[in-house]
Amino acid sequence: MFVIAARLAGALSLAIWIFLALFRGRFWRLRERLAVPASPPGPARITAVIPARDEQETIGLTVSSLLRQNFPGSLRIVVADDESSDRTADAARAAGATLVIRVPARPDGWKGKLWAVANGIHSEPAAPDYFLLTDADIEYADPRLLAALLAKAESGYDLVSIMVRLSTASSAEKFLIPAFVFFFFKLYPPAWVASGRLAAAAGGCMLIRADALSRAGGIESIRNALIDDCTLAARIRATGGRLWLGTTPMDLASIRSYGPAREIRRMIARAAFAQLDHSLLLLAGTVLGMLVTYIAPLLLLFSGDRFSASLGFSAWLLGTILFDPVVREYGAPRWTVFCLPAIAAFYLAATLESAWLYKTGRGGQWKGRAQDV
Repeated sequence: MFVIAARLAGALSLAIWIFLALFRGRFWRLRERLAVPASPPGPARITAVIPARDEQETIGLTVSSLLRQNFPGSLRIVVADDESSDRTADAARAAGATLVIRVPARPDGWKGKLWAVANGIHSEPAAPDYFLLTDADIEYADPRLLAALLAKAESGYDLVSIMVRLSTASSAEKFLIPAFVFFFFKLYPPAWVASGRLAAAAGGCMLIRADALSRAGGIESIRNALIDDCTLAARIRATGGRLWLGTTPMDLASIRSYGPAREIRRMIARAAFAQLDHSLLLLAGTVLGMLVTYIAPLLLLFSGDRFSASLGFSAWLLGTILFDPVVREYGAPRWTVFCLPAIAAFYLAATLESAWLYKTGRGGQWKGRAQDV
């Protein structure tokens, strides 16, 4: 009986990896790339809206890097200071932000970040052509980035978003962060997003047409969303908008370091259960799926049954092949491709912790706020 179960688990795991390799939009190849445009885009008015809460250390670099962008048109930078307890507003002004506003007290039914974004948008006297919704810890080091984003939008997209390069400064980040990108694109293959099959976006850097945002009901329509980027993408798609999601070889990076593994775990736990719509049934399915896909292949190597072990080895090897492009993209040690089962176990534990935090009223913790309760 054990041998039959082991062989079934091995066959299922291998079938899953074959499906992911061939029939999941080739997400693992990272082919959707934002490159320098061959010709400059037309002129456009862009307003960058940056929600910032206790971001004194990073907001200056974000603002100054945006001011160095070279594109045809005009750029206004609005920083929405979300009840910061440090000198975030002073740092933003010193860096050259066009406007720094103090966000009023958040009303019921709003998530803090979205309330700040909405106030930043409404502070503009006239609607621009595009809004750049970006985080307060993103450095636009390459001055051609806004031109590239604008050119991609003008090629027929209403929302263009980039998965910015996350920090891999610490050993824990090198080990765990590439998998975050791998798992995200597995859930939302960029090729499927561009074709309209799925709706998704990466919230660190989103360029959105102002009229598309208005048609979708504005930020108010997603006021209570914890995973605001993908929720906004779904609203844009539902109103006939087109989406593009990808990466870029240009220098666009988060300057926020998560450091040790416990901080990365907290980052995952903040929103993982919300991603599952707070469903215990989906949580159970996720646990089972992760065990079969990532953990079982390694365990089958020690099953004592040669055929089960060969199935497990084949599944594990195929997983390392698919994981390798992301590891190379992030410059992580190549040996980490073989550690996907252990990395997946870490993410699974963080997902279970996310459910526990939600059930105990401590979900979505971010800078003193429990946002998912």
